[in-house]
Amino acid sequence: MRQISYAQAINEALHQVIEAEECVFLIGQGITSPWYVGATTAGLIDRFGDKRIIDTPVSENGITGAAIGAALAGMRPVMVHPRMDFMYYAMDQIVNHAANWYYMFGGQMSVPLTIWAIINRGGEQAAQHSQSLQAIFTHIPGLKVVMPSTPYDAKGLLISSISDDNPVIFIDDRWLYNETGEVPEEKYSIPLGKGIVRRDGRDATLVATSYMAIEATKAAINLEKAGLNIEVIDLRSLKPLDENLLLESVKKTGRLIVADAGWKTCGFAAELSALVAEKAFSHLKAPIIRITLPDTPAPASRSLEKAYYPGAEDIVRVVKQMLRS
Repeated sequence: MRQISYAQAINEALHQVIEAEECVFLIGQGITSPWYVGATTAGLIDRFGDKRIIDTPVSENGITGAAIGAALAGMRPVMVHPRMDFMYYAMDQIVNHAANWYYMFGGQMSVPLTIWAIINRGGEQAAQHSQSLQAIFTHIPGLKVVMPSTPYDAKGLLISSISDDNPVIFIDDRWLYNETGEVPEEKYSIPLGKGIVRRDGRDATLVATSYMAIEATKAAINLEKAGLNIEVIDLRSLKPLDENLLLESVKKTGRLIVADAGWKTCGFAAELSALVAEKAFSHLKAPIIRITLPDTPAPASRSLEKAYYPGAEDIVRVVKQMLRS
């Protein structure tokens, strides 16, 4: 099977879905600019024109409201937030409107909207351009949240998100854009709410999201050289969550490490830890460990970024401490 990059996989998904379904259109600021979205939208405006590929002014709240209205009217918009940080401007539209309309209309109308949120961490972008807000949106009833880590999953989950009748927050990370992997040429989908075991293991369960799933796999390979057999689970979908996959793994290994590139306090890693403590506590052989960002804003210094963002080396160190204590 051919290999393509994560960015190319997103681009291919958009080309195929927009071609196949007249109700799908792409809207957002900077969507024709590689500076905003990399290569993920290459060729779209030339192929489909500016009525279906709509590059907007900077107005996060207004654009999101327009996309919600279009979804209520029967369209399936893909709304791009090229810097996830600025989704705060659209919180009223996302949380009070998109997430609630299905319930407030008694199930008679839905909001089939995909909000494509891009994390732009690193590169000295500092506190206002580096935030990873998955925990906030996972907290909101009525929203679904996915975070693919591989090109295969990026294409399949984006297609599934667009097909879903609920508002879906599709979160990708520009640190993944150059990752390559096998991706079928044809259109396919991956069910929302299904995680995947990246590596089987027996000594501990290492659960990760987004780019941390890549780092977790690297760490597991490194730990195998030290004789430690680690099970790596890539959740792929934060809401709905593949709870059974997580709990069965923890019951098998008796240990849990959660690697999530969001903040620690009230973060997604905290939610997973609480879930396992509630439903699999008797199986635990050691305290749960969270590997997250520190509870501080992102630095604007390259040297401080190296200390701020966790990676495979941090995971290796923590797992060894857990298993040898």
